[in-house]
Amino acid sequence: MRAAGSVLRERFGDVVRHQTRGELMRALVANDDAALGVLRPRLASLRPDARWVEEELEGGALPPGEWWAVDPAEGNVNHLHGLPDWAVTATLVRDNRPVLTAVHLPLTGQTYTALAGAGAYLDGVPLRVSEATSLGLSVVATSQARPDEDETVVRRVGASITAMLFDALVVRTSVPATLHLLNVAAGRIDAFWQFAGARADLLPGALLVAEAGGRISDAEGRPWTPESGSFLAAAPGMHAEAVATLSR
Repeated sequence: MRAAGSVLRERFGDVVRHQTRGELMRALVANDDAALGVLRPRLASLRPDARWVEEELEGGALPPGEWWAVDPAEGNVNHLHGLPDWAVTATLVRDNRPVLTAVHLPLTGQTYTALAGAGAYLDGVPLRVSEATSLGLSVVATSQARPDEDETVVRRVGASITAMLFDALVVRTSVPATLHLLNVAAGRIDAFWQFAGARADLLPGALLVAEAGGRISDAEGRPWTPESGSFLAAAPGMHAEAVATLSR
């Protein structure tokens, strides 16, 4: 993860100018390919039988067995715009459950890790979600799942932000999802929600938050799976309030 992050850090700096969607997509792919050139062979050597999720923006269930769900440049569009909010993520998924994840932040050198049943850590220091018990005193966050989202999802996102602006203390909105979820796992943010979304942008944070003592569900409070249409990660003490607000 650190080696792939070093490649992206060397490519980071000035805003990458683009005039068309095609130019933007080529720049995004160039970043992905540069990091994948490091990540893919090394991860494959660690788990030779694990298959590879080829499309990072896809959602839904995976076939049985082990899979690597990787986002080589999570927050890629931020990287191209000279913004610092980007990371390298890799998650090992077994029978649709994340069992191991690492999220590396190349600009700070920090690495967040989690192993199912063994806790969540920032550079080896245990993480714990916040002790918040009131949505009205909480900082919450959401993220845009993907560009060109279905109109129904976009309107639902807008309505949920409005509802949270009434009920929460502060609402943060930005991409990527993973960076918000790191903050939930570390107790800096009290809840994160998102409608729709890809496996690669939710699985790392889902494991980190769960192993840090948080609650993971869909926006209605039901168990979350990669097939769910919504996602909520929250401190246990205010999870029910968050569900009530998002379910209105």
